[in-house]
Amino acid sequence: MNYEQYHSNFQAVLNSTCPLSISSLTSAILIAVDRMDNIFIIGNGGSAATASHFAEDLSKGTRPYDSEWFPKAISLTDNTSYITALGNDEGYQNIFIGQLRPLALEPDLLIAISVSGNSPNVISAVHWANQRKLITFGLTGHTGGELASIASDCIQVPSEDFGIVESVHSFILHYVTDALKELWQ
Repeated sequence: MNYEQYHSNFQAVLNSTCPLSISSLTSAILIAVDRMDNIFIIGNGGSAATASHFAEDLSKGTRPYDSEWFPKAISLTDNTSYITALGNDEGYQNIFIGQLRPLALEPDLLIAISVSGNSPNVISAVHWANQRKLITFGLTGHTGGELASIASDCIQVPSEDFGIVESVHSFILHYVTDALKELWQ
């Protein structure tokens, strides 16, 4: 595949992604920030990097440096020693639940990113969060997997190409960051 084909595929997938779902994510974040709730973000592999990046963008990139407050966005993909301890002692499927347990309160927001929509640790964390009445929002690809059916709301990127789905997720989250920054400046 050449660059033009890849670009064309990316553009077609981006154009097929529902803008109402993107607005729903922006609204969920606005509500969480207004209530001063925590915003937890999770994912694996490339989606873990996206989770980390989005938490930084939300916390730092949406407000002026001298602001009195910042969104409380926390990536649960960044504490390597805690993640590996939880994985070793409680099983890898519990690495996010183990971090949510002492921090999450109803109705905090959990944003779960999984291209397949079937990552066991993401799915178990969303189930846990739903049971505790957190708001859950998924970003997925393909057919959405289990994540699309269990999250309170979901952005589903209609592609089976992992790279394109991850790129569209990144594009969407940068858009959400810019939209929030524009509102809060």
